[in-house]
Amino acid sequence: MTIELQDIRDFLAAHRPFDQLPPHVLDGLPRQLEARYVRRDTVILQPGDTNSALYILRSGAVAVRDERGDLLQQLGEGDCFGARSLLRGGDVVDKTSAIEDSLLYQLPADAFHMLRSEHRQFAYYFEPMGGPRLREAMQLRGGMSNSDTGVITPPVRILMRSDPVSLPSSGSIADAARMMTDSGISSVLVIDDGVLRGIVTDRDIRSRCVAAGISRERPVQEIMTRDPHTIDRNSLGLDAMVTMLHHNIRHLPVVDGRRVVGVLTATDMNQRQSASPVYLVGNIGKQNSAEALAAIARRLEQVLLALVDADATAQSIGRIISAIGDAITRRLLQLAEEKFGAPPVPYVWFTAGSLARAEQTALSDQDNGVILSDAFVADQHGEYFERLSHWVCDGLNACGYMYCPGGVMASNQKWRQPLRVWKEYFSRWIDTPEPKALMHASIFFDLRAIYGEAQLLRELQQDTLPRTQNNAIFLAYMAANALQYRPPLGFFRHFVLVHDKQHDRTLDLKKNGIIPIVDLARVYALAGGVHGVNTVDRLERSAAASSLSKDGATDLLDALEFIGMVRLRHQADRIRRQQTPDNFVSPTEISRFDRDHLKDAFVIVQTMQEALDQRYQATRFL
Repeated sequence: MTIELQDIRDFLAAHRPFDQLPPHVLDGLPRQLEARYVRRDTVILQPGDTNSALYILRSGAVAVRDERGDLLQQLGEGDCFGARSLLRGGDVVDKTSAIEDSLLYQLPADAFHMLRSEHRQFAYYFEPMGGPRLREAMQLRGGMSNSDTGVITPPVRILMRSDPVSLPSSGSIADAARMMTDSGISSVLVIDDGVLRGIVTDRDIRSRCVAAGISRERPVQEIMTRDPHTIDRNSLGLDAMVTMLHHNIRHLPVVDGRRVVGVLTATDMNQRQSASPVYLVGNIGKQNSAEALAAIARRLEQVLLALVDADATAQSIGRIISAIGDAITRRLLQLAEEKFGAPPVPYVWFTAGSLARAEQTALSDQDNGVILSDAFVADQHGEYFERLSHWVCDGLNACGYMYCPGGVMASNQKWRQPLRVWKEYFSRWIDTPEPKALMHASIFFDLRAIYGEAQLLRELQQDTLPRTQNNAIFLAYMAANALQYRPPLGFFRHFVLVHDKQHDRTLDLKKNGIIPIVDLARVYALAGGVHGVNTVDRLERSAAASSLSKDGATDLLDALEFIGMVRLRHQADRIRRQQTPDNFVSPTEISRFDRDHLKDAFVIVQTMQEALDQRYQATRFL
């Protein structure tokens, strides 16, 4: 091979997708290429042409524009173009022009199609950019793992150890206790005519019967938990774990259709995984001080590490880590009420931000507030709630949930107000929106009750949501907020990196990856009158409500999951190296596969932001 051909081979070997070809195939490619030099402003392809080659840009730059002249893409060294027309039989629909003096290599169409037919990785690269290609990448990624930490992968039918033990609702509490003792189990099911009515646990007998002074001869239905949550026998162990954590339960009836086939317990789960979140949450409820809770919270990173190693999805990991945060917050509030006494008026403690959306990772600050009953009188009740809120926020900080830099905490009196004041806040944000005010207030459209009178939050949301759905001005301002953070892609699909002393030459996957999708989902949900705050739920429900296309929802869901997993793997790597987890990923520390498909994910977000801008003309409010 001549020096010139070797130089071309080396160039191809350094760029996708040619670096995916076997060495002997790569060796033969330079002889099939034709070099072409074009000057700036030369039209290379235009609508109506019949293309007969794949173009590889050796140097210079080209721009691709649609029939209206709108810029679709700018390409630089190592990029390819012309593939889309080759896949259509040669028909050219877009205009491609040199915007700098450029050197091109042309690979004949026959050679291009042969490479596609014989090399899957090469063909995969030329799948449509963005959603379809990212979707296939995630399927490939999902098929790469054989790891199994015991609870994540097996179906529930393998994890459960006991057959169902049941009695009718007319059976006595004493009968239930005898059945549990004789079978060595901690719960019995209450079933009438094949229909599951409830479940009774040993804890129910202690707290609802013995401690309450109820006769053991009374019907078991008086102390049972009615209509318990269930799970299908073929569901994954991870699904069962999420259900247990979310509802703070330790016994989960297992069904096959409508037939009950067993009970899965927290013990079953714990015995299969040492760093079990179910065990952790159960232990949280037993702690009697903020210091003891902080000691448990320090194990959170190991839980995240185990989940990442087990290839749990980013969505599932977020729900599990958030469930632990919920449990810590609830226990702190219970301890606060023991310390300061019963609350003088009803209240609800809510969480906002990533915890409210059940999307927490190993690194998070706290965002929370309190809605007080309108019976609240500041002079009479204010000191109690001030002391309680400060104590809980301090406790959360001690547990690793850092104080909110923006002061969105219940310890801030502004965010500890009666229901009527909260309604005034939302009325102002919705009816007379201002960019800066909404930018800070958008977090309050992601609220979830953690402890107390949840009806107070439901009343606020029932008052708020109908007023956002058809409010064009408000939605336009919210859309403008959703354009504040952009994916880190430049004109040539090159990463735009952070440049500062602490995180130089990194990608901020939270601010420029996750947050833009969260913001988009919030706008679509408010536009569709959709309840719920979890981003996955919002996207799915917005598609069902037609405020977002099904394809758009699917693409954003895939982008959210892919970016989320790259972020979580980065955090897990830092935990292994005994470093503090963060959101700043250097492109050099991730695989070429992940770098390429992060770009696909960012392209999806860019496209959806542009669509939102056009829909609401949002940039006029920036």
